[in-house]
Amino acid sequence: MKPKKNPKKDLGRKSVLFFQIGLILMLLITWRAIEWKTYDKEAIDQGVVQFDQLEEEDVPITEIQTPPPPPPPPPPAPEVIEVVEDDVEIEEEIIESTEVTDEPEIVEVDDVEPTPEEVIEDVPFTAIEDVPLFPGCEKYKTNADRKKCMSDKIKNFVNSKFNTDLGSELGLSGVNRVYVRFKIDRNGKVVGVQARAPHPRLQKEAERVVGMLPNMVPGKQRGKPVGVLYSLPIIFQVQD
Repeated sequence: MKPKKNPKKDLGRKSVLFFQIGLILMLLITWRAIEWKTYDKEAIDQGVVQFDQLEEEDVPITEIQTPPPPPPPPPPAPEVIEVVEDDVEIEEEIIESTEVTDEPEIVEVDDVEPTPEEVIEDVPFTAIEDVPLFPGCEKYKTNADRKKCMSDKIKNFVNSKFNTDLGSELGLSGVNRVYVRFKIDRNGKVVGVQARAPHPRLQKEAERVVGMLPNMVPGKQRGKPVGVLYSLPIIFQVQD
């Protein structure tokens, strides 16, 4: 009896191919099983917004109300006109004229207090406007020349009157200085003489000599006689 199998249809020759295809399919199914992920339906938020769930917000409308204008003032009351009979006497009011006349109005002043005279303090010799004039300095016109003339005249006068031998009598030696300060008052007189010296006798001698200065034309400040302060150094040398 002959077998019914067709010798050309032998599946044993392709068993290796089928095995490889089956292996590939199993690997593919296994890989997809490992990579497969599942999620809970409740945890998924699809992000769908229902418009009927939104609440409508009422936005207030701001209205600017202008205050009404103030009422107009009441009209003035009409002037009452009084009717007077012809036989009634009416007193007439005299209205003085307000026109300005050229005639000046004379006002009587009972007591007028005199304005106190401005008192100017003593002025240093270097700052005086019009310097005092020593006799013989009137010929100079400028203030600078008069200052130089007065300084020279006072220095020469004091040098000629000062007793320089007093230094040797007191046992002094070398150069000695005596500083004198005085004032030429508003009448041109020399007052308030003060001296500073290395010995009391030299001090008295300086005060005596300066007190002998002649009267001068007083100095002026703003056109008024004032006291003028003057400083004078007296320098002399005692011969050994």
